[in-house]
Amino acid sequence: MKTMALSEYGPNSPFALTELPKPTADTGHVIVRVQATSINTIDMMIRNMGTDLGFAPATPAVLGMDFAGTIEEVGEGVTGFAVGDEVYGCAGGLANLQGALAEYMPADARLIAKKPKSLSMREAAAIPLVGITAYEGLKRAGVSEGQKVLVHGGSGGVGHIGVQLARSLGAEVYATDSGDERLSVVRALGAEAIDFKAESVEDYVAKHTGGTGFDAVLDTVGAGNLTNSFNAVALNGHVATTLALAELDLSPAHLKGASLHIVFMLIPMLHDKDRADHGAILAELAKLVDSGALKPVVDEPQFTLEEVGAAYDRLASGKAIGKVVVDV
Repeated sequence: MKTMALSEYGPNSPFALTELPKPTADTGHVIVRVQATSINTIDMMIRNMGTDLGFAPATPAVLGMDFAGTIEEVGEGVTGFAVGDEVYGCAGGLANLQGALAEYMPADARLIAKKPKSLSMREAAAIPLVGITAYEGLKRAGVSEGQKVLVHGGSGGVGHIGVQLARSLGAEVYATDSGDERLSVVRALGAEAIDFKAESVEDYVAKHTGGTGFDAVLDTVGAGNLTNSFNAVALNGHVATTLALAELDLSPAHLKGASLHIVFMLIPMLHDKDRADHGAILAELAKLVDSGALKPVVDEPQFTLEEVGAAYDRLASGKAIGKVVVDV
């Protein structure tokens, strides 16, 4: 089968058209004819850092975690799926799991769900990793109806899904970003847009919460921005972050009695732990999509499988709005 694979790791390592054997379905797995895949920040980290990251695939490495496609083969013991089903998921591209930058991809059936009927393959491929991450973050932060929720990076991959999911839970949603185009996306998603370059944390906390802080903060920026999240959250509030790889002073969180939730959605794939939870979340997200409560934002430029290097460059440029998608 045709793949775009890496023969070595590094920021400038090229993807090369590589023929590899077509996979067959193991017990509990399906084979998907991949039709689209989206690129996530973690995909770029794997390409750039390779073995230093700890879970990069062996070369030739076929990356790509997210996918949408059609089931071509069903392995023994799989229930609920049949050949011809249109599915989506986040099921490979790390450790010993082949990724989606290929014509065919093996996937643990517990990690997938039937594709939202109302979406194209391109749109569906944009959801899995960011959708599961946002869902887990908001659930662990206990977001509920009537709360005030702040999302950092509201037009980004996890952020734009988080805004919509928080609204579907009945929360009053605010989101930080910068630049007219990104702030317009935030508003279109139904959040009160906050230009973090124009307003300090203290100013927008005072303006939107009367100084008491937000009940929950979904921080998709992480690292140093966590301090802003601690300063923005209410007493005994919750902060969920997708990036905690930093040394930080936790004093602001301590003085507020804030709870910190670190979301690392790769755990089920890396450790084969609670994989069925991801399939269940994807099924729930599909229902929200088909009800009109959730819609992925797909970056405008289109890329073929052979153009995956340019797609990675697009995401790295910081110019992408929503998810960068590759047609396979």
